[in-house]
Amino acid sequence: MIKRRDILATLVAAMVGPAGLARATMPASTGKRRIPWRNWSGSQVCRPLQRVAPASVEDLQVLVAEARGTVRPVGAGHSFTALVPTDDTMVSLSRLSGVVDVDKDRLQATLWGGSRLGDIGRPLEAMGQAMVNMPDIDEQSLAGCLATATHGTGADIGCMSTFVTGMQLVNSRGDVVECDAQHNAELFQAAKVSLGALGIVTQVKVQNVAPYRLRREVVWHEFEALLDSAEAMADRHRNFEFFYLPFSGMGFTDVHDLTQDAIGATEKVDPNEGVMELKLARDWLEDYPWLRELILGSYMRTIADEVTVERSWKNYASERNVRFNEMEYHLPREHGLQALREVRETLEARYRAVFFPIEVRYTKGDDIWLSPFYGRDCISIAVHRYFDEDYTAYFKSIEPIFVKYGGRPHWGKINTLRANDLRKLYPRWHDFLTVRREMDPVGKFLNPYLAGLFR
Repeated sequence: MIKRRDILATLVAAMVGPAGLARATMPASTGKRRIPWRNWSGSQVCRPLQRVAPASVEDLQVLVAEARGTVRPVGAGHSFTALVPTDDTMVSLSRLSGVVDVDKDRLQATLWGGSRLGDIGRPLEAMGQAMVNMPDIDEQSLAGCLATATHGTGADIGCMSTFVTGMQLVNSRGDVVECDAQHNAELFQAAKVSLGALGIVTQVKVQNVAPYRLRREVVWHEFEALLDSAEAMADRHRNFEFFYLPFSGMGFTDVHDLTQDAIGATEKVDPNEGVMELKLARDWLEDYPWLRELILGSYMRTIADEVTVERSWKNYASERNVRFNEMEYHLPREHGLQALREVRETLEARYRAVFFPIEVRYTKGDDIWLSPFYGRDCISIAVHRYFDEDYTAYFKSIEPIFVKYGGRPHWGKINTLRANDLRKLYPRWHDFLTVRREMDPVGKFLNPYLAGLFR
């Protein structure tokens, strides 16, 4: 079988000849770095004095109460901001994972905070439940995804934290604290998106729904056609997002809708292979953007639509093996598409080395104090850079566009905003600070990054 990358290579070779192909030589490896901990992309590193994984809440209580210095929880390391790094104590909840119990009548489940999202779907389905929505990466821990207001996509669906109906935390004194909408209500509103600054989330009660299937369809479009149809598609489909591929003039929509159709799938483009194809085109054609767009655009018009019918928990996430660093801002929905136009113009005018797609998603507003979706429906725009390439200049050029339109940054993704900037964006900022001081008066959960935000 002919591989898709071979077809692209043939197209490029026909246009640029053997001299151009010589540019595909990969740079030499810089060698393996020896570090005790790093995040998924390698952009955050630290050397904690101890890394611990308590086997029970009681063990965690003792650990936190007796700890000296900073204590930081760690999940899957999928945040790009400096939420985790500490030179003192790093706590993993990997041994506190799985389903604690279920309420079959209310379709609610209590889950351990260390549960990985990708491990939740199957046991919930066996108990007659399914999560309302999921993000497009399911490697994160549940507590970590809630801490940063991780979201999927859907104009009428909130971020993951909006499904939470109760939480259990261990505070800086080692006490177990329970909260929900009726009990410790202010703590609850603060804890649903907390950056891990209030305590360590041990258990989460989640509102679910009955198991369901989704029909997922991926269709390629020209950029202007994408923008012309985006708002209507967001309102028409349960889940809707789209991607634009730089220097191609093309992108694709990705929609999910409820279905009773039989499980099955057409042939798919591997997303990791697709990203490396874009890198290959960049390596060969960086100095010829017009030719790059001609070849990529022609190539993408040959890609067939994809349809996948599957259980909900199998259909949301895509496997991401090509590492990157990411900036994502959540903008008021009415400004999102105009901001995207400006992002594209800036990227293609100044940064020919960029090849990662731009991702655009929709999320319903909420009332959670530090949720980036507080008080408004949003369009989220994410830009990426290959993990071993310097993202600084690119992100620095894009961020002012997001800020101009009142965007709030994703808490787990790269941004340069500090406390003075953020307090203007969050009406309940000072209320959160009050709860934080009550839960952690000595700042035990504040590493340098968080201390800069909350002290």
